[in-house]
Amino acid sequence: MISLRIISRLLEYPDEALWQGQRELLAAVAEASELSSQQQASLIEVIHWRCEGRLLDAQAQYTGLFDRGRSTSLLLFEHVHGESRDRGQAMVNLLEQYRQAGLQLDTYELPDHLPLFLDFLSMGSAKDAVEWLASIAPILALLGARLHERESRYGQLFDLLIQLSGSQAHSKNLMPKVREEARDDTPAALDAVWEEEQVRFMVEQGGCSAEEARQHQRRFSGSVAPQYLDVGAAAPQTRGE
Repeated sequence: MISLRIISRLLEYPDEALWQGQRELLAAVAEASELSSQQQASLIEVIHWRCEGRLLDAQAQYTGLFDRGRSTSLLLFEHVHGESRDRGQAMVNLLEQYRQAGLQLDTYELPDHLPLFLDFLSMGSAKDAVEWLASIAPILALLGARLHERESRYGQLFDLLIQLSGSQAHSKNLMPKVREEARDDTPAALDAVWEEEQVRFMVEQGGCSAEEARQHQRRFSGSVAPQYLDVGAAAPQTRGE
């Protein structure tokens, strides 16, 4: 599916090559027969938006959205497993799927990084791509809702992915819950996470008692947004499990 490769490129960190390849992206949209005319128009709109203005501004915006806090992370398993041990096994399973598909990773990105995952889907059949997209549709809806709440056009890409999946999930259904979340990308929230990590380190090193740690953490309770919503999401299912 050509559209998945286009969306993957748009969700990567903006660089000069993206600016220079704008015409190629627009031409590829016209060849994406899986898209309706309305979907093509939406994708073209995002391409024009992303490739306008100064590259440095686009890069700063990207970093602010996807690299500050965890709520809009493009790492899929972040929204399912968090930092649990299950995430490691899920990574191994997904890497095996990539290997079987002939995808050799020569990048520093983790295997559950959404742009990389979309590249993987674009290499297979449309049927398999739809099945995989449907399996992560709740995650896509959650991310889309959070991006729409931040008034980012990136949210359109997630809406489009959900449409391609054929899922009934929709970001608008999660907007009421998302609006109740505290932002986890503010200076105060990021400081709270740092304080929590410091306390954890101090307890592990014997620097303070468990009770002192609990009292310290209570000072910051409610400062950080809930990282995950119960949307019935599951990690992309690996075949053969």
